[in-house]
Amino acid sequence: MRLRAGPAWSGNDWDLVFTTDNGDPVSGSVVTHQFQALLKARGLPRQRFHDLRHAAASFMLAQDVPLRVAMDVLGHSEIAVTANTYSHVAPAIQREATERVSELLWGEP
Repeated sequence: MRLRAGPAWSGNDWDLVFTTDNGDPVSGSVVTHQFQALLKARGLPRQRFHDLRHAAASFMLAQDVPLRVAMDVLGHSEIAVTANTYSHVAPAIQREATERVSELLWGEP
């Protein structure tokens, strides 16, 4: 896209992955409308684009990705924000941790 836009390219200031044809940031409303159209076309229920962020965080934590790594990926400035925001994932993780310790100590979950 940068080569196609030539001198009209304005994206060098932002170093973005997703841009308009000339390198400008993509408008949030454009992303939202395109996302809703994709959901509808696939027969999926309407949801917020931001819900994808929550899903990604929950998946990372459920897959034992360290909280510090999830914090970095999500761009949180403090680990407490990540831990508090995604505490709903904690019960499953705690259960698995308990089973692992039990298996280590007694050879059974």
